[in-house]
Amino acid sequence: MFFQQIVNGIVVGSVYALTAMGATLVYGIMRILDISNAGAYALGAYISFFFLLQTGNPLVAVVMGVALTAVFGFIVQKFLYAPLMDKSPNVALIAGIGLFIFLQDFLRLVGGPQARELNFGAMLPSVRLPGLGLTLYGTWFLILGATAVLLLVLWYLLNRSTVGLAWRATAQDLETAKAMGINTNRVVAFNFILGYGFAAVAGILVGILYNSIYPMMGDVPAYKMLAVIVLGGLGNPLGTVLAALVIGMAETLIGGYVGFFLPRDAIAFVVLILILLWRPQGLLGRRRVS
Repeated sequence: MFFQQIVNGIVVGSVYALTAMGATLVYGIMRILDISNAGAYALGAYISFFFLLQTGNPLVAVVMGVALTAVFGFIVQKFLYAPLMDKSPNVALIAGIGLFIFLQDFLRLVGGPQARELNFGAMLPSVRLPGLGLTLYGTWFLILGATAVLLLVLWYLLNRSTVGLAWRATAQDLETAKAMGINTNRVVAFNFILGYGFAAVAGILVGILYNSIYPMMGDVPAYKMLAVIVLGGLGNPLGTVLAALVIGMAETLIGGYVGFFLPRDAIAFVVLILILLWRPQGLLGRRRVS
């Protein structure tokens, strides 16, 4: 039972990490909370569903879902956020919320209000370990494997590539980076492409895990990702991963051993409040010196 709950928590935390990573990357450069990123979570799942119906090929469905959602991220940056760069962050936040609501209504009109099946589960066999009282489902291997690969790729990009160097410079001081010859427009655009791609992967994986997608599926991730990125230390990718695992583990263990004395999705905010009382800057954030 204990090992089953631990694995459950890691799987849930992995999904949270992918969901929040896009918003973390955007905040790291632009210092805005991109709520529309949660809309990309649902959009990627629906695009994959459409291509699965048309082609019957899961790989094509996933690739097209991620690729087209990443292109959508580029469009959002180019035509929504770029014109608002000189405005107050609150203006960009409101614009992102508006786009998120639009995406939900658009998906409801195009895909219908009812839930749809995103069925990849039959292709993913389970493994039972009776000695540990543990069942490892095929979808869990898919989620953990995809999360590990994507996070390793992200780590390499941020820490071992010229793209990562440009990203860190732009995140530290956009104007200085521009003055030093860095193409900050390209860096910001790549940031959105990567971030929306991550959100699409998270939405597709959740659709596969629960064999269900629906237009409002981005509602919970919209505020859950805020808890994750704040807890991790705003704009800190490694902190986001750590915070996602902490919240995923807390939800699973509290639900498994204590019971749901309050809605499961509220546990994330209880954990957030308790940890911020101890570390106001977040788990890996840096305390500001005035």
